Amino acid sequence: MRLFRSREVIGIASEALDFALEASAETHPNEYMGLLRGEDATRLGLDRDGYVITDVLIIPGTVSDPYSATVRNDLVPNDFRAVGSIHSHPNGVIRPSDADLDTFGSGKAHIIIGAPYGPNDWKAFDQAGEVRDLPVLDVDLPDPESFFDFTQEDIDAELDK
Repeated sequence: MRLFRSREVIGIASEALDFALEASAETHPNEYMGLLRGEDATRLGLDRDGYVITDVLIIPGTVSDPYSATVRNDLVPNDFRAVGSIHSHPNGVIRPSDADLDTFGSGKAHIIIGAPYGPNDWKAFDQAGEVRDLPVLDVDLPDPESFFDFTQEDIDAELDK
């Protein structure tokens, strides 16, 4: 079973990007780190195939300082909708380091946010560390509380994907 999906990531929801920018600013001068979760574009009302990044998962036990952030792999959820990673560079440099490239092995989209964490202070990268296009999409996201509103039928449908 693979943790990261193989379908293309076609964009990031503006709300998810806003959250990550704010979290990066609040964590400064330390690095911020999280994982990206996607939702099928058709479930968000888009007539496109692929995933839209809708959530930033904050992993318990993440340790950060001004030069790095480390996620405890044993606390990363086995998430069927994981599509990549996100982290900040408090020094403002928006390109992957060698250590970053080591973490880009899984997932289709990896985002680096640089200080001062404004709307244009980020870039997306592919697994090889090459800049990739990742449009910011204005989509209506489900109410976060609806996450807890599911049935056994919903679970079975998700497992059959």
